[in-house]
Amino acid sequence: MVHQNLSYVLAGIALVFAALGYVRRSRRPINWLTAICAASAAACAHYDAFWAMVVFAALTLWSAISSTNLVDGAWRTRAGLVASVIMLAGISLWPTASAMSGGKLPLPEYFAERIDFKLVAGLDLRGGMRLVYTVDVDEAIRDRRDRRYEDMRLELAKIFDLHDGDDRPSEEVYAKLREFVDLTPSKVNSSALLLTVKEGADPAKIDSMFLNQFSGDLTFSRSGDQRTYDFHMKEEAETEIRTTAVAQAKEIILRRVDELGLREAAVSTRDEDIIVEVPGQDESTFDEIREIISQTARLEFKLLDDENDFLTKLSQDTTLEKPEDIEFRAETVSVGQDSDGDPIRKSTTYLFIDQKDGETSKDSLARFKAWTETLELPPDRELGYELLTSTDEDTGQEVEVGWRTYMLKSRAEITGDLIRDARATPDQSQSSMGGWYVALTFTDAGGSIFETITGENIKRRFAIILDDRVESAPVIQARIPGGHASITMGSGNPETQLRDSRKLELVLRSGALPAPITPSNEQHIGPSLGESSINLGVRGALVSGILVVAFMVLYYRRAGFIADTAVALNLCLQLAVLATFGASMTLPGIAGLALTIGMSVDANVLINERIRDELREGRSPRAAVELGYGKALSAIVDGNLTTLISAVVLAQFGTGPIKGFALTLMVGVVTNMFTGVVVSRLLFDLWVRNMNRTAKLDIG
Repeated sequence: MVHQNLSYVLAGIALVFAALGYVRRSRRPINWLTAICAASAAACAHYDAFWAMVVFAALTLWSAISSTNLVDGAWRTRAGLVASVIMLAGISLWPTASAMSGGKLPLPEYFAERIDFKLVAGLDLRGGMRLVYTVDVDEAIRDRRDRRYEDMRLELAKIFDLHDGDDRPSEEVYAKLREFVDLTPSKVNSSALLLTVKEGADPAKIDSMFLNQFSGDLTFSRSGDQRTYDFHMKEEAETEIRTTAVAQAKEIILRRVDELGLREAAVSTRDEDIIVEVPGQDESTFDEIREIISQTARLEFKLLDDENDFLTKLSQDTTLEKPEDIEFRAETVSVGQDSDGDPIRKSTTYLFIDQKDGETSKDSLARFKAWTETLELPPDRELGYELLTSTDEDTGQEVEVGWRTYMLKSRAEITGDLIRDARATPDQSQSSMGGWYVALTFTDAGGSIFETITGENIKRRFAIILDDRVESAPVIQARIPGGHASITMGSGNPETQLRDSRKLELVLRSGALPAPITPSNEQHIGPSLGESSINLGVRGALVSGILVVAFMVLYYRRAGFIADTAVALNLCLQLAVLATFGASMTLPGIAGLALTIGMSVDANVLINERIRDELREGRSPRAAVELGYGKALSAIVDGNLTTLISAVVLAQFGTGPIKGFALTLMVGVVTNMFTGVVVSRLLFDLWVRNMNRTAKLDIG
């Protein structure tokens, strides 16, 4: 194993420096520090902690150079720093260099498996797809409003002496509460709640103590008799929810993209839009990323209210007007257990819509909801929708036939944030025929709630709802401890079940979106500037860089060669940092690289001219270098700092290519300061160290 061999080599280096520290008493501290760093690197290599090993190896190199007799202590410290930085940059750039050389610079498998980033061509160079999704922030506001609704119901139950403690009241308590007050979330306004104190109930119970509990998010107005309170989300609370929802949606989409292995994709935001840019021309990848990104993965577990007779009575209403393809159907279900543990069965009614020929399931559901939303459902109840399928006798494939409803309790007993893990798992039961399901593992809190809910509702149905669609509604057979549940993948063929289960696993593990997103724009684009324009742009950047480098050598001679060395290292460091970020190289990014080359040369021009001034005043070469760097430093810092501020502003407010240019510029400013002040000074000091006072610097 490579990492074991590396551990032996590094351990050997540690032993050598430990022995040197024992023998060379004057250098004992630095030698033993080198031995400690090498031993730490060896331990990291033994346990295959790659990047920790690399960092300790770089520290070993730094301290090893510092322990030599070269020049003086300050120079050795700077030389060790530069050498270790070059080592880290080289390792970071290795995959990129290997890919750009077409494999001519081989990358060993050991490093390829452990370095998972490299520079790739961006959207404007390779072409690809740009997707724009709009976050439904009103849904996020509605979620916050509904949580306040649940909190308010609990406090009202306490105020009217119907409940005590912080656990959730029962349905019987809420039924009694409705005799005192009506608390209704608005169907039209996602941020509004209406509280009405009924006749016979004391309005004074709605006092300042109650109202202050919700003053963080809600503001209110009330009627003159203080029986009606109109609550609304505060403007600052809505702004915070909007900002948070977009930021969370971006983070979750980025995690999904990463889990798909599409690290070349870029995800950015603009107001309430999320922009996903995927370089390449692979249509199958585009289809997959569309499906994965757009799935909200909003997982909820809700109890059914099969004892509710609302739909049964509605089916007997002869004045009801409904479309012909919507019908009432009856089924017998279990609604609990008797004293002997046997199920209590009851006939209940549900609605069904037939899917028309040529109609998609999405369209038929939209028609179904358009009619059912006109119904006045009982308080705290809602309809859930499940897609029904049947098996085609000729092809054996599952065919969509329509949708059915379930009467659900509005409150979700468990939500997706209580899920710790999700795994696609093969079904080993005899009846599965090679099927698949998604095994869920709850958090400790989720497992406890799940065990309590299942224990209190044995022989009742419990709906598993994903993205507002009922996936299944199994009957709870017994209390379920251990914090585990499962979502079945229907009765399709095993290949379809496997595909669907893995997609569901991915979205559940990466997290549910805080609000639904809808595609608002999609573009398939080739290289945006055309191949000839790209070639001209890249050629222009290369030619300008070569001309600048050549000018420095011709004008400043040997000092110009030192400047060019610093410029070359600056370019390598920029690319290494960008590769570490997993950045995509775009044409504006290439322009940023060309600009930072010019800035790097500018720093060296300032230094060289300052050194010339000191030489003209009769200073020795060593003194001229010392004073030249000291006097040029403030101008270099000022110039780079103002550029950095501009780059930060562009990165904050720009999108796409502008942000890429700004990022490249920011990295270039930082590396320019390092190479211009540290690296070139290191080479100048080595040059002038042994020169006498009468010798001349070859500085043009």
